[in-house]
Amino acid sequence: MKIAFIAHDKEKDDIVDFVKRYKDVFKDHEIFATGTTGKLISDMTGIKVHRFLSGPMGGDQQIGSKVAQGEMDMVIFLRDPLTAQPHEPDISALLRICDVHCVPLATNLGSAEIFAKALRR
Repeated sequence: MKIAFIAHDKEKDDIVDFVKRYKDVFKDHEIFATGTTGKLISDMTGIKVHRFLSGPMGGDQQIGSKVAQGEMDMVIFLRDPLTAQPHEPDISALLRICDVHCVPLATNLGSAEIFAKALRR
């Protein structure tokens, strides 16, 4: 599967810890991520990550493009729901395109855990 990871700044530690916990699952899949998130995941887990631009610089839109083209199977996007994001329109567009194309989207650790456990099976 092709899996994209995105995390807002306040969620970056959580996404790295999450990928570490499920490294045995994710190492067998093709991993994509926005810039900084991808670097952190790669550096901290050793998993190869195809990196896009950072989210505010267009990375969210690049992942959305892959979703629209049928080239992404799952998106795990740990969002910070309490902080306004300057690129909120890009975020909304990504969420919408996942819905339009029926691509599973986790936006918090609870749903991400369910996805990872399903992949493990």
